[in-house]
Amino acid sequence: MVSDLTDSFARLEAQIAKEKGDFALFALFLREYVPDCWDLIISAPWVVADRKGALDFFVNRIQSQLGAPALTDLSRIVFVDPQDVAVQNLNRAIHVEHGAVEVKDSNFFGLPIKHAYIITSKRPNASVAG
Repeated sequence: MVSDLTDSFARLEAQIAKEKGDFALFALFLREYVPDCWDLIISAPWVVADRKGALDFFVNRIQSQLGAPALTDLSRIVFVDPQDVAVQNLNRAIHVEHGAVEVKDSNFFGLPIKHAYIITSKRPNASVAG
């Protein structure tokens, strides 16, 4: 169920933000042409510094905290630089932290998105824990 998925990822995001530092963007996108598989979009200064390490970290955390089925609900995990213009535009348009703003039939990062849940969208603080 979608609400269970978004609730689970919102809890995970809040825990990781406390531990590692704030996210500029943490969202689930359902692309128009990829039904039933969500993209997890993550933007934070600490993830772009080590994308491979961040990917391993998120895969392990999703599996250990949410279970393997949550991982199979994902099509991919995408890391985006907080300085990316699309992230900054989204941060200006939607302000949410550890929640779930629902967006339908939109275009993000040049991709048609059928459904999205923006869990966190905010400008990151200058000081970020490593």
